[in-house]
Amino acid sequence: RVTEQVLSYTYQALMEHHVYLEGTLLKPNMVTAGQSCTKKYTAQDIAKATVTALQRTVPAAVPGVTFLSGGQSEEDASVNLNAINKYPGKKPWALTFSYGRALQASVLKAWAGKKENKQAAQQELLNRAHANGMAAMGEYEGGTSSAAAADSNFVAQHAY
Repeated sequence: RVTEQVLSYTYQALMEHHVYLEGTLLKPNMVTAGQSCTKKYTAQDIAKATVTALQRTVPAAVPGVTFLSGGQSEEDASVNLNAINKYPGKKPWALTFSYGRALQASVLKAWAGKKENKQAAQQELLNRAHANGMAAMGEYEGGTSSAAAADSNFVAQHAY
């Protein structure tokens, strides 16, 4: 509901200012439960809520939606993106990722600032990029192991 309201106001303002939507990308959150919510939602629940919010608010003229990971673990972000792409229904936009923490956590953990870990860190990046590339096509099988894949990337009061 909050995501729908924010997106609705955003696109209303863009229309009022005659923004060429075909030249834009949307970089939103996935619709997930808040960090303090005790109920665990499935990837399919997240996909349904996210796709529904997009269908209700994002014009088809927008060519792509590049999701933020929003503090999700690397694996959760990949699994949820995969579920979003597999979710049935009209999705006139390319649905892909623009992750920071959920792409870098394992890389940084493997590297640990040591020159001798460079190759291991590069392999971690390739693994996560491959997992997310597959998820962007709805073809991720899950389970890509990496140094921090299951670790939460949530940071309270995170500021960009």
